[in-house]
Amino acid sequence: MQPFTTHLRVRHYEMDAQGHVNNAVYQHYLEQVAIEHSESLGFGPTRYRMLGGSFVMRRVTIDYLRPAFAGDRLALTTWLQEVRGTRALRRYEIRQADQADLLVTAEALWVWVDLDTMRPKAMPPEILEVFQTLITQTHSPIG
Repeated sequence: MQPFTTHLRVRHYEMDAQGHVNNAVYQHYLEQVAIEHSESLGFGPTRYRMLGGSFVMRRVTIDYLRPAFAGDRLALTTWLQEVRGTRALRRYEIRQADQADLLVTAEALWVWVDLDTMRPKAMPPEILEVFQTLITQTHSPIG
């Protein structure tokens, strides 16, 4: 199993006063690649609702290494590092789509919550099984 990668093009409205991607926008990018990764595993919004829960981002740490600009094509990569109980720890890398240099590295703690109470609860076994299988097969990021 390789880490999951998706691509996107930076939009003009995502720029800050310095003319590069606003730091806050990167969190949206992290959420997007996590969602696409989950969907690729068969866990989209409909399935999450059927299971009575959803993931919410509880904590994120982002290291900004180089800027991105409007029109750039970015490669967003994520992989699961740890899963237990209510929590899933994801790692991320963002690069120019055609370059090896890292723009951003990040780590996010996602928590499975009950849809009715929005309180943390144990992940359903079917999610744990798939996610734990990915962790045992994924040892390091692309690079």
